[in-house]
Amino acid sequence: MPDREERFRVMLEVVEASAGKAPRVLDLACGTGSISRRLFAQLPEASSVAVDRDPTLLAMARGSFDGDARISFVVADLEEPGWTRALPAQPFDAVLTATSTHWMQPETLARLYAELRPLVRPGGVFVNADHMPDPQSPLLNALDEIIQSVHQERARAKGARDWDQWWTDVAADPVLAGEFAASRAIFEGRVKGVPHPLTWHRARLREAGFAETGVAWQSITDAVVVAIR
Repeated sequence: MPDREERFRVMLEVVEASAGKAPRVLDLACGTGSISRRLFAQLPEASSVAVDRDPTLLAMARGSFDGDARISFVVADLEEPGWTRALPAQPFDAVLTATSTHWMQPETLARLYAELRPLVRPGGVFVNADHMPDPQSPLLNALDEIIQSVHQERARAKGARDWDQWWTDVAADPVLAGEFAASRAIFEGRVKGVPHPLTWHRARLREAGFAETGVAWQSITDAVVVAIR
């Protein structure tokens, strides 16, 4: 993803502007901890509650943050109503997520947005960085696919692994055999999500009760959307 670090930079600048140097953050669909890792690098006094349900990714995240008291982990399925009961005390200064919501069905994501609002303190932020293509721009979207493909081929030539190859390598690692099997049991046969345009996300967030929504960053098909409680 050519603009991945730029999206993280913008996301964390929004957090710092809204909550200062020591924000309490909910890292939603944390994966291996990419957001929290960058959060601590930029704001060492921050704390994070990292939530995911993938056993493999959580095992990696826990291992990479072993001994770091600034982060705690929660196993929860964001697609299940009531998942917030697994969280520690709220509210949070910021709820952050990246490349996760496009995996969800529209009704489930709309419900998630409604569930997130009470987790954010008044004046706090929800920041979502994800794939949000505009269906009204099919020709431009097609150009972006070419741009992405060129970037990916350059990255592969330098030794980078794509998502499928990364999982193939994980499957071959005996240390993660149990976690990998558990992950496959959860996600095999999963119905593919539907990406939505910026306008859809902003409308659903307003319907969820956030006071204001806006775009902090945008490329052709990706964006960082901010909702302020």
